[in-house]
Amino acid sequence: MNEAPRGSRPYKSLSVPGMGADTESPMTKDTRIDPAPSTKLVTIERHILGQQALYPDASGELTNLLYDIALAGKLIAREVRRAGLNDILGRAGAMNSSGDEVKKLDVFADIAMYRSLDHTRRVAVMASEEHESIIPIPDRFTPGNYVVMYDPLDGSSNIDANIPTGTIFSIHRKVSPGSRGTDQDCLQPGHNQVAAGYILYSSSTIFVYSTGHGVNGFTLDPTLGEFLLTHPDIKMPSRGKIYSVNEQNTCWWEPGMRRYIDWLKEEDKPTYRPRQARYIGSLVGDFHRNLLYGGLFMYPGSKKDPRGKLRLLYEASPLAYIAEQAGGKASDGTTRILDLVPTKLHERCPLFIGSPEDVDEAVAFVNGRRS
Repeated sequence: MNEAPRGSRPYKSLSVPGMGADTESPMTKDTRIDPAPSTKLVTIERHILGQQALYPDASGELTNLLYDIALAGKLIAREVRRAGLNDILGRAGAMNSSGDEVKKLDVFADIAMYRSLDHTRRVAVMASEEHESIIPIPDRFTPGNYVVMYDPLDGSSNIDANIPTGTIFSIHRKVSPGSRGTDQDCLQPGHNQVAAGYILYSSSTIFVYSTGHGVNGFTLDPTLGEFLLTHPDIKMPSRGKIYSVNEQNTCWWEPGMRRYIDWLKEEDKPTYRPRQARYIGSLVGDFHRNLLYGGLFMYPGSKKDPRGKLRLLYEASPLAYIAEQAGGKASDGTTRILDLVPTKLHERCPLFIGSPEDVDEAVAFVNGRRS
């Protein structure tokens, strides 16, 4: 047998996705190709199964539900990438239940989520930002034990300008009697969530989720059609240098809010000021950046909109769940977001969400405890 070239070594093992490192290679010892790096690719399926193992009595129903949502995300991502080529940009000619203009991609994303979940026997009822009432499971399908609420395409008002968009979702257990879901199942406080997350459509497609054991992010590899773990155990910095807010509304803000923004712009190195203003106009995009780098997103109440603009069930509550699981905070200015009890499907709330020290700081200004 010929010796291997100097500096090389036999190809005895390699890391195989889904099988771990040191898997025996079928290659013979005289193989002259250097082994691949011992990195381990973790698919979202493998990771979710690992999370399921933390619950010995788990049925696997929630695990499969998360797979279903990942599939919907792939379908939506495909259309977002092709939006300029397909006839799917522009207005759909309607308004949604919250009074926002519906875009064609809103309609596609809403249908993709619904059709990915309605027949699975895992969902009892759904609710969407795009529908005034709950979305029942068709009679021909057997309902399941979970409740899914979602914003099918957050930031869609900017889709024609190629701004990042995303799907936000919240999952609860069914609590009402009977097999079919009701409004009662949807109107639960955020701390009852069993899972939440979002799928960000931008330069890459990223799926971020939590089932109550930290936050993990997965990037879609379009060549494989798989979400791969790229952001394990995300932790939000305790303080950030970025603040995100629509300053067009300054004239309608209460004095404490105006004072806080002015304070952020003053120079003071010990308190990391001045802070950097970064506002995309897409909640999921602004939140994702602050989740990774630290910072604060704000949509406060105002004289014009006392309860703000963002929906509690479809936006604030699921992102608050993610923020807290990553070490952050979320408040409406007086109350923890996850403790708010909704009274209607499209209830709005002010939102201060991000790094914990930044949220505490903002709330103190808004409530007049700092000036």
